[in-house]
Amino acid sequence: MRAADRARASGGARFDLPEVDAFTRPYWDAAAEGRLLIRHCAGCDRAHHYPREFCPHCWSEDVRWLPASGHATLYTWSVVHRNDLPPFGERVPYVAAVVDLAEGPRMMTEVVECEGDALRIGMGLEVTFRAGVPVFRPWSGAVPPPSSAVPSPSSVSKTTP
Repeated sequence: MRAADRARASGGARFDLPEVDAFTRPYWDAAAEGRLLIRHCAGCDRAHHYPREFCPHCWSEDVRWLPASGHATLYTWSVVHRNDLPPFGERVPYVAAVVDLAEGPRMMTEVVECEGDALRIGMGLEVTFRAGVPVFRPWSGAVPPPSSAVPSPSSVSKTTP
């Protein structure tokens, strides 16, 4: 039985929505408000993504949520032409991508508002949100360029615990 058939048989599960738990709730709540958060380690002053309760660089547990600039560059991508999992099959073709966030971490995502043949490694991207899920689109130039938009941890006065 195909994955899509299994999903329909089980009541129409969706595979593009996260399972939110107490730890990731701040991330998903912020995304629902149109804000991208990443984890930052006070021990080594490095950011990381995907969210973890410890720093993957120095193993410190002194990590917290900080707002990200929303700027990234395209690291790699693949145009997906077939996907049987709902609702991805309804969106094909779509661009699955890995982006380098301006703060340093890499993030798996989707690139929207851009045809696959227009994508280039290193192109500037900005975050946007689809149903509370961060996706990226080509940088519009409407905000400061990525290199000057990265907030330093000391300049961020309000963080999410």
